[in-house]
Amino acid sequence: MEHVPALDEDLKKTLGPATAKVLAEQLGLHTALDLLHHYPRRYAERGELTSLAELSDQIDEHVTVVAQVADARILTFNGGRGKRLEVTITDGSGRLQLVFFGAGVHKPHKDLLPGTRAMFAGKVGMFNRKLQLSHPAYEPLSQDASDRDAATAFANQLIPIYPACAKLESWKIAKCVDAVLPSAQDAVDPLPAALREGRGLVPLTEALSKIHRPGTKADIEDARQRLKWDEAFVLQVALARRRHADSQLPAVPRRPAPGGLLDAFDAKLPFTLTDGQQKVSKEIFDDLATEHPMHRLLQGEVGSGKTMVALRAMLAVVDSGGQAAMLAPTEVLAQQHHRSITEMMGELAEGGMLGGSDQGTKVVLLTGSMGMPARRQALLDLVTGEAGIVIGTHALIEDKVQFHDLGLVVVDEQHRFGVEQRDALRSKGKQPPHLLVMTATPIPRTVAMTVFGDLETSVLDQLPAGRSPIATHVVPSKDKPHFLARAWERVREEVEKGHQAYVVCPRIGDGEDDPKKKATEDDGDKRPPLAVVEIAEQLTRGPLAGMSVEVLHGRMDPADKDDVMRRFAAGEVKVLVATTVIEVGVNVPNSTVMVIMDADRFGVSQLHQLRGRVGRGSAPGLCLLVSEMHEASPARARLAAVAATLDGFELSRIDLEQRREGDVLGQAQSGVRSSLRMLAVIEDAEVIAEAREEATRVVADDPTLEGLPGLRTALDALLDTEREQYLEKG
Repeated sequence: MEHVPALDEDLKKTLGPATAKVLAEQLGLHTALDLLHHYPRRYAERGELTSLAELSDQIDEHVTVVAQVADARILTFNGGRGKRLEVTITDGSGRLQLVFFGAGVHKPHKDLLPGTRAMFAGKVGMFNRKLQLSHPAYEPLSQDASDRDAATAFANQLIPIYPACAKLESWKIAKCVDAVLPSAQDAVDPLPAALREGRGLVPLTEALSKIHRPGTKADIEDARQRLKWDEAFVLQVALARRRHADSQLPAVPRRPAPGGLLDAFDAKLPFTLTDGQQKVSKEIFDDLATEHPMHRLLQGEVGSGKTMVALRAMLAVVDSGGQAAMLAPTEVLAQQHHRSITEMMGELAEGGMLGGSDQGTKVVLLTGSMGMPARRQALLDLVTGEAGIVIGTHALIEDKVQFHDLGLVVVDEQHRFGVEQRDALRSKGKQPPHLLVMTATPIPRTVAMTVFGDLETSVLDQLPAGRSPIATHVVPSKDKPHFLARAWERVREEVEKGHQAYVVCPRIGDGEDDPKKKATEDDGDKRPPLAVVEIAEQLTRGPLAGMSVEVLHGRMDPADKDDVMRRFAAGEVKVLVATTVIEVGVNVPNSTVMVIMDADRFGVSQLHQLRGRVGRGSAPGLCLLVSEMHEASPARARLAAVAATLDGFELSRIDLEQRREGDVLGQAQSGVRSSLRMLAVIEDAEVIAEAREEATRVVADDPTLEGLPGLRTALDALLDTEREQYLEKG
C-alpha cells in the first residue's frame, strides 16, 4: 500500500520554503507526517502560571514559558545614549528577568504592560547571578472575549508547547501544525483493528487531533496512550520480524567434544564458576548446539566474569572444529583480552608449539598497529585453521582476513561498534556464525527489549568470590579544597602500601583538543575540562612528587600505549593518569584507588564503568568523584547517586531517567535518530512488554504482514534506509 501523498508531501508546498527550511534543518521535519509526529512537550493552561522555578536546570537551553508581567522599566546607560528595557515576569513559582536593548525596546515596552499574560521564548542565560532571557520572542495571550462563556472557554484552553528552536518559536510551530492537521484524516492506522479495539485505544486520526489540539486533559491522555502503543508495537514488530528471519537461517551446530579442549581448560581452573556463570554458560551452549545462529546478549556487571563465560563458549566452538573471533573496540582492550585469555589457558593456548598441549589451539592477536611479519603469520594461522581463537580490533574486518571455518563471533562492548563492522565480521563465515554480544553497561530489561530486541538476553549479576567492595565518595573541590588535598594523601597511602592508582580526566590536553574547547566555551566563566597532560604534570610536581606517574590516552602511539599499560599491569608504574580509554576491560587487580577529576562531566553509567577498574583484587577499592559543582546542582545529585549504590542496573535506570531517552536509544541503534517520541522506556515498561508479546504473535501468524497493509506502511516509515540496515545486520 502506497504512502498517502498529502502526508508525504514536502512541507515547502504547505508552509513555504523559508519555514520548511528551518523545520528541516533545525528539527529534522520534512513532511506533513513528520510534523504531525512532532508532539507538544507539555501544555500550558491560559489560567495557569507555568513553572519558572525549573529554569535553573536549563541554562543555555531554548525554553517557552507562560507568565505574567510584574513590572517593566526602561533604563539608560552611556550618558543616556543607550536604552535597556527590563521586564520582570512571574508565575507564582519564581521570577525571571527579560531584557531588550537599543531600538528594540519600544514595541515590547508598549506590549508588555504589568498584568499582561504572554508566552515568552528564548535562550536561558545568566547575568549577575540572575536568570534572564535576552530579547525573547513573545506572544501576548489576549483576554478580550465577547461574553463570559467565551472568556471561560478561553481561560481553560490548553496551549500546546512544542519542542522549538531559536528560529521558530513554539507558537509558530503550532500555526504550522494547524496548516497540516486536516491531512491527519488520511493517516494509515498501523494497529490491527482487533488489537486496537481489544485494548480500548482511540483511532490514529483521533489521537493526532487530540494530541495537538486537546479540549481536555483526558484527550491528551487518550492520545498519548494510543501513540505510545504505535511506537512500541511498530518497533517490536520490526524486531520480531528480525528474530523470525534469523530463526530461519542455517548454522553449523557447535558442540564441545567430550575430553576435549573445554574439559581440559575446566580441569585446570583454580576456582569454581559462580552459579550465574554456570547458568549463562548452559544457555549459550544450548544455543550453540542448534542449527540456527545464536543471537545472544550477555550483560554483566563490571567484574562479573563475562570474559570467562565468553572464553568457554569459544573453546566449545574450537572443540567442534570451528574458529572463534573476539572483536574489541580498542587496541588496549584487544591486547588486554589477548593477555588475560592466554594466561588463563596456559599451555592450551600454545597448540602446535613446543611445550604446548596436544589438545591446545593457537590464540592470535590481530590489530592495526602490528608489524608486518607478525600480521602475516596471524593471517596465515587464521586461513589454515591453525589458530582456533583470534582477538582483534577493526583490523579483523578487513578484506584480507580470511578464516578456515568461523563458527562464533564475540563482540565486546557492543555499543562501541557500528552495525556494519559487526556484519562485516559475521559475513566471513561459510554459513552465518553464532553471535555473542557482551556489554558491561547494565541495561534495564525494557531497554534491552527495545534496543537489543532481536537478541536473547543473559544476565550475570553475581560477582565472583574474592571481589572486594568499592567505597565511593564525592569530593567537592571548590567548597572544600582540603578534601582534594586529602584525596591525594589517600593515593599516596595506597601506593606506599604497595598498591596502584588511576586518575581519570575528561580531556587529553595535548593541544589537539583545544579547538573543540574554544567552540563550546563562548562564555568566559566556564573553564575547560581538566586534562590528562596538565594534571599529570601538577601531580608529579606537587602532591605525588617522587612517585612513578605516567599518562595514557587515545592519541598516543599504539606501541607507547601498550608499553605503559604493560608496565602498569606489572606494577612498575604506580599512578596512571588517563582518559576513559581505561573504561572497559583493563584488569589490574593491584589497583585500589581511582580519582575521577571533573566527575560531573561523565555520565552515570560511564562513572560506574570506570569505578569497576578498582577493587578487582583482594584489597578493598576506593573511588573519589572530584567536582566543583554546587551542592544543589543536578550534576551533584547524579554523583551522589553513583556514590550511593554499586548496583549497575539501578544506576542505568537513574541515568535513563535523567537523560533524554532518544540519546540512549540513538547511540545504541548505531547513531540513528531514535524513533521514540512519546514512549519512555522506563515508565512505559508495561506497554513495551505487552507490545512485544502482541508483535511476536502477529509476526508468527503473518511473517510478511500481507494482511496488514497499514502496519507495513508504518514499518516502511520507521525503517528508513539506515535503520533498515541496522535491523538487517543486527
